[in-house]
Amino acid sequence: MLVKIQTNWFVPAALAFPHKNEACSVLSKCVLFTHPSRFEIDNDKARRRRSNWHRLCGLGEAPALSEWEVQEAGAAVSSYLQELGVSEEDSEFMASKSSGYVKMLVEGVRDLEQLQWDERIAAFSFKDKILHIAVQKGDNGKLAYLETLGFSLSSSMNVATYLSAHTLPSLMHKVTRMKQLFFSAHSLDEFHFHLLVKNIHLMMRHLSISTDEDLQHTLAFFEKLEARRGGLNILASQHGAFRNLIESFPRLLQLSVDNHFTPILDFLHNIGIPTFRISGIILAFPPLLFWNLQLLRTRVLDLDQIDVADKNYAKLLLKYPWVLSTSIQQNYTEILAFLYSVQVQKTWIELAIESHPHLLGCSISKLKLMVDQLAGLGVRNKKLNQVIAKSPQLLLREPKDFLQIVLLFENMDFDKQTIGRILVRCPEIFAASINKTLRRKIEFLGKVGVSKTFLPGVIRKYPELLVSDTDKTLLQRIMYLMKLGLSEEDIAYMVRTFSPVLGYSIEGVLRPKIEFLVNSMERPVRDVVGYPRYFSHSLEKKIKPRFWVLKGRDIKCSLKDMLAKNDEEFAAEFMGIGRMLVCPPVSSKDSL
Repeated sequence: MLVKIQTNWFVPAALAFPHKNEACSVLSKCVLFTHPSRFEIDNDKARRRRSNWHRLCGLGEAPALSEWEVQEAGAAVSSYLQELGVSEEDSEFMASKSSGYVKMLVEGVRDLEQLQWDERIAAFSFKDKILHIAVQKGDNGKLAYLETLGFSLSSSMNVATYLSAHTLPSLMHKVTRMKQLFFSAHSLDEFHFHLLVKNIHLMMRHLSISTDEDLQHTLAFFEKLEARRGGLNILASQHGAFRNLIESFPRLLQLSVDNHFTPILDFLHNIGIPTFRISGIILAFPPLLFWNLQLLRTRVLDLDQIDVADKNYAKLLLKYPWVLSTSIQQNYTEILAFLYSVQVQKTWIELAIESHPHLLGCSISKLKLMVDQLAGLGVRNKKLNQVIAKSPQLLLREPKDFLQIVLLFENMDFDKQTIGRILVRCPEIFAASINKTLRRKIEFLGKVGVSKTFLPGVIRKYPELLVSDTDKTLLQRIMYLMKLGLSEEDIAYMVRTFSPVLGYSIEGVLRPKIEFLVNSMERPVRDVVGYPRYFSHSLEKKIKPRFWVLKGRDIKCSLKDMLAKNDEEFAAEFMGIGRMLVCPPVSSKDSL
């Protein structure tokens, strides 16, 4: 007796219901699933189930496909695709690139041969049996085509469920046009792609609000990519980007290229998004492709509440495309209200968001934690405004990371009041990495002769040393001073007594003042070791006029006596009058 089960195959009743076959004790261990799954079909799992069936029934592993089977099945698939309207060249290419689809058809033929064909089909040639199975699958060749695009067979099956309205040629035409539209030859260059990946990682790290459906789908898309080999870098290739986009958002294939996608992308271009950056917007926030043009226009107009410079919303979108989501736009209102409540001026809020738009995804509870940490160091009201103006990214800091830096200073015997002053002066320190930046700078200072005893004093006078670039600034300035003939001990002494000395640029400050010292004042370079503060005085406003006064009176004195006094003291001691009257012209190029 033959029984029809939900696979649309006729099989012997004894095999359809093995537990009823008393003569086969092995088959009684096998269970056939006759209800289709509500979830995505996984063809790999289906193959594993088949292998388990063979093993449990004593048949061993399913044999590999022979070369003849592959060739015959490939020829059958090519013929089938041509019947569906695909060119001979394309059909042969697709048949050669859809090995999973071909294998599925061959295994389908094998399975039915084991379960016995009806007499009519049993008389078919192998190639005709392949064609019969292909027709029975009902996907009309779409599985083969999707596999050539790089989809796994299981993903192809899932995507194909959304494509019933398409013929294979119309699907191929749509995919070609979508690729051209989304990922044209003017797509992201390497620099902007890495910028996109960095931006996505920052968004995922700092997003701490309740998310709407669009953001949830976007996060699921990113998390799925991150779980794969290569992570977000998969999106670097046009084919990889399109495949993963469609795999996560298959309904995109149901939308019209001309009537839906083209108007949306034209609108983005018209508001100032460069053509080559549009693909970045799409990959960062795919759900906007489902919106109609009116909804997209409304969301962009809603950005008017964020007072960005020159109303340059394109710049904001490029930095943070997720600002178009409802949850982000609603959170902006809450951020404003909270920061107003702690006396932060709107000007600084807007500038903070413009430079660090990831603040828009930060919850009020998280912002409050950081504001409370700052307040604990005495940073409130006006001081809080100063900190936010200089380093708005500090508001995105994890409290535990911030407290580690506070503890670092406390271990150097700084009290909270002093730490607060350092914070206001150089908030970048508290936004830096404690291991990659701060500890390395402390180690560097130790190597140039600043021992732990002197370290607190050096940092107190010039905390900016902790966030200065070691290779591009500090080391180069040390090397410059050494080339002048100063020893490592000389430089260490200068840093200990006047730590800002390493903060001055070579061309803007050090070189011109050294040249004047040596060439005009005819003093040795070593004079600056005893008085490194020499570099802090203005060359045009103070050093030159005082030198010419002393030279005119044939007075010799140390650099400290010449420059450390205020104008009244200098005039009284060296000119015999109450106030220095020399007022030379000021050079626009003069620095500290």
